[in-house]
Amino acid sequence: MTINETNTDNSEQRLIILDTETTGINPREGHRIVEIGCVEMINRQLTGNNYHVYINPMFEMDQEVINIHGLTNEFLQDKPLFSKIADEFINFIRGAELVIHNAKFDIGFMDHEFSLLNRGLPKSKEICTVTDTLKVSKDEFGSPKTLNFLAKHYRVDKLVDRTYHGALIDAQLLAFVYIEMTRRQEALNLTAGDGVDGNANDIRRLPSTREPLTIVCASDEELIAHQQRLDVVTKEGGKHLWQS
Repeated sequence: MTINETNTDNSEQRLIILDTETTGINPREGHRIVEIGCVEMINRQLTGNNYHVYINPMFEMDQEVINIHGLTNEFLQDKPLFSKIADEFINFIRGAELVIHNAKFDIGFMDHEFSLLNRGLPKSKEICTVTDTLKVSKDEFGSPKTLNFLAKHYRVDKLVDRTYHGALIDAQLLAFVYIEMTRRQEALNLTAGDGVDGNANDIRRLPSTREPLTIVCASDEELIAHQQRLDVVTKEGGKHLWQS
């Protein structure tokens, strides 16, 4: 288990890029979380403050699942139960904005684990806000895209070794994707701060010493041609917008 000191400065935007690995796809069938990986970002900068833990699911995994994340039943036997790590996990993510790819899956498993503790713990969305990059990718590309697709599209797929789909590995990759995915939005935010005190809605006044504006008027020939064109429009049954 790896955990570092959590940043508690509420004046800074704290993001937690999160991923989980599980014993299957449906918690209602008894499947459990076996790995949690979290990567912290403050104001879009990676801090190196991560949370990573393997969990004994008390559930025998099929080889098909093991082949995906590489975690064997034997490896997980001596790992802590979720009940042992729940409080420190909640404390790490509390108040942050979770960034998750296909958040419905991970949040569903997290809430299921919380409910199994029978301690009246709140649901994840009461502890944090959640951004689903799967939905963001749908808005950006017209259809939801996989993490693999996004990593290749934003050219960050070589930054992380993904021989296995480990939770911390995928969280690290998603962090790089998220930075690139939101880079244009950040640039727009910076550009918008051209007004007084950084407020884009403030009026920007030009200096009094500026050169006078050039006033261009239509010539007599242009006015005649314009009226002739309007006469044609009227004859054809049209109506001028400023006369409607």
